[in-house]
Amino acid sequence: MIGGRHLGEVTLEELHRLIFMENLLLIFQKPVVGLPPSSYSGLTGITLCATMSIFVPDQDKCIRPCVSSFGADQFDERSKDYKSHLDRFFNFFYLSVTIGAIVAFTAVVYIQMKHGWGSAFGSLAIAMGISNMAFFIGTPMYRHRLPGGSPLTRVAQVLVAAFRKRNASFCSSELIGLYEVPGKQSAIQGSGKIAHTDNFRWLDKAALQLKEDGADPSPWRLCTVTQVEEVKILLKLIPIPACTIMLSLLLTEYLTLSVQQAYTLNTHMGHLKLPVTCMPVFPGLSIFLILSLYYLILVPLSRRITGHPHGASQLQRIGIGMAVSILSVAWAGIFERYRRNYAIKHGYEFNFLTPIPNLSAYWLLIQYCLIGIAEVFCIVGLLEFLYEEAPDAMKSIGSAYAALAGGLGCFAATLLNNIIKSVTGNEAKGQPSWLSQNINTGRFDYFYLLLTIMSLINMCAFLYAAHRYRYRAAPKFDIVKQNLANNKKNTASAVVI
Repeated sequence: MIGGRHLGEVTLEELHRLIFMENLLLIFQKPVVGLPPSSYSGLTGITLCATMSIFVPDQDKCIRPCVSSFGADQFDERSKDYKSHLDRFFNFFYLSVTIGAIVAFTAVVYIQMKHGWGSAFGSLAIAMGISNMAFFIGTPMYRHRLPGGSPLTRVAQVLVAAFRKRNASFCSSELIGLYEVPGKQSAIQGSGKIAHTDNFRWLDKAALQLKEDGADPSPWRLCTVTQVEEVKILLKLIPIPACTIMLSLLLTEYLTLSVQQAYTLNTHMGHLKLPVTCMPVFPGLSIFLILSLYYLILVPLSRRITGHPHGASQLQRIGIGMAVSILSVAWAGIFERYRRNYAIKHGYEFNFLTPIPNLSAYWLLIQYCLIGIAEVFCIVGLLEFLYEEAPDAMKSIGSAYAALAGGLGCFAATLLNNIIKSVTGNEAKGQPSWLSQNINTGRFDYFYLLLTIMSLINMCAFLYAAHRYRYRAAPKFDIVKQNLANNKKNTASAVVI
């Protein structure tokens, strides 16, 4: 978030790509003469990777916001097909991410099982090397937006200036007006002017120009209207990605709970036995299928129902995704109750690591496919929504909101699991928690019911936030011209709005 527009998205992505590949090579390192045995060598690589991760944490979360926003920057805002191209790009972007996940859960797992961890990490390093080569070769052909400084610095300036003038009155005799530079271009490189709005009026005090400010005021005391409106937009966006934290929580829970369920079920498909660790590939397959058929079937069908040129608006797609996620977790609870009762009835209550031969693991595909469909509609719609609605010089921050919501969902899942274990379990009395390691004595079905209730409450909160949200008007300025004229600085003056 800090570096996206300060260093430039390409520079930041190059840095994270190189660090990520270095981590893979550290793990893959082979023993040589004079070095410790391979076991110590591998341990050293993992330790170095962990150390690097402390200094550069969540490297995939750093890359993804830059990739999505930088990719969207390649399209010309003046084109009549801009919206359509942007919509297709975000679908294709998430399709690419999904294909990577499918390969990781199938090919890489197969290499690890047959040839060991070293070969698995080595294959990832080779794939990353090919990816880096393609990325660097294509760099001269990319359309670049010049970095416009740190957006977080501008946000801090608005907050500090508004606090300094918290006691100033909009009707003061000392008031000159709301501060803005003259002309059609804003003082922020890479951004056009943003019209003044009446929401978050307390932030407008950062743009109040008083006589005491002088001719050359400090940006920490007086900000332009456009700068203030940037902060307003960022605040206005927060409720939407915040509501997607629940979906990230569900995805995190599915990665563990559904796998635990699969261990108790029959994973044979004819004569083929599917490894339990490959079960998470099915959401990816459903995502791949939905995105492949999205423009052929879903868009024309939904266009007839809604009348929207893209089938559904961005907020509508997010809402559809959340509704499908509720169906997914509700079905998971229903099936878990049936599975648990079946296991107890047939004498598997304490044999939770023994697969039940007459109960197929492929019943889990329903909840996997539903959560995959939910992910398509919600996450892709969210990425497009945040990119289009974010301020022009803060597109990467808008995309980072989605990554932040994903990270918070993981933390929330861990916190929720710890609370459930401490509240529902009692070791002194021998009472297992809902999330007991033995899922036949635990109550995963109750936990899924709790998640369903939480998802319903979250859905209501989203509907309220979406109903109150107003999309930004299409910009009337030419950002390209503003970027070309970035070396021309206008003399600031006060304008009464």
